[in-house]
Amino acid sequence: MSILTQSTLAKKVSFSGVGIHTGEQVKMNILPSPPNSGIVFKRIDLNKNNIVIPNFENVSEATLCTTVSNQFGVKVSTIEHLMAAFLGVGVDNALVELDSQEVPILDGSAKDFVRILKEGGLKNSDVPIKLIKINNFIELKEGNKYISLDKSNTTLEIEFEINYKNQFINSQKNKINVFEDDLDDIFNSRTFCLYEDIEKLKKIGLGKGGSLQNAIVVKGNSILNESGLRNNNEFVNHKILDCMGDLYLVGYRLIGSLKCNHGGHSLTNKLLRKVFSDNRNYSLIEIKGKNLPHSLINNRHNLKSIA
Repeated sequence: MSILTQSTLAKKVSFSGVGIHTGEQVKMNILPSPPNSGIVFKRIDLNKNNIVIPNFENVSEATLCTTVSNQFGVKVSTIEHLMAAFLGVGVDNALVELDSQEVPILDGSAKDFVRILKEGGLKNSDVPIKLIKINNFIELKEGNKYISLDKSNTTLEIEFEINYKNQFINSQKNKINVFEDDLDDIFNSRTFCLYEDIEKLKKIGLGKGGSLQNAIVVKGNSILNESGLRNNNEFVNHKILDCMGDLYLVGYRLIGSLKCNHGGHSLTNKLLRKVFSDNRNYSLIEIKGKNLPHSLINNRHNLKSIA
């Protein structure tokens, strides 16, 4: 994060594919957008009330994916992989047009989102970026699930652990620095499910577009995907990918340290609602300076408080 001004796409990029839960084909264009506009979704299959803002307060459903809605009940679902790609690539502003409710799942990861966004390139503005900096330690516990967010001086850290009864998945743990680490393994990691859960998903109207081309299916002590896993920690790395996307729903890049055990979309959203229920828990800051070293992000001479 060496260039500390807001970025958008240099040109329009397009995607098409199936929605993993709706099973519907969708075409999606991502267009450049001016500074301070943020990420905006537009349902072009609808003639009115079709703007949906991807904000944690607009999350209307968090079962197996993140769905955001506007005040008229218009939805955009499974946004987390795209939002993670925006965060990782450094896209602050973009207009996402799609002709269906659900963002295409592509191969079940964020790999192609990241690749095409990078190929299209970014356009930097002269407008400073804004950051959310966590000030206080906040935690949530739900049974065996745990999540916390604490302050960090310079970066966004995510430490995630999963524990499954299935012996193939078993327990996995990984920690990343979002702004400094190589995130290829995170972006390449696909969504996954247990074979015995597929019928359960379909009975509740989910997973209609799922296949071995866009999800890892674990059956017993192996996976059904002939190509195997992409990395040794692909299961927990996909959870980190989801978490990145859900955290970007604060509207700005986040400076903090998150720890999670066996959580998911719902727990992350509940944590964000708790954090932002008290303005003492965070600060909204604006970077002053275009090419500051990342280590200086916490230097008060270079930060201007705006909240």
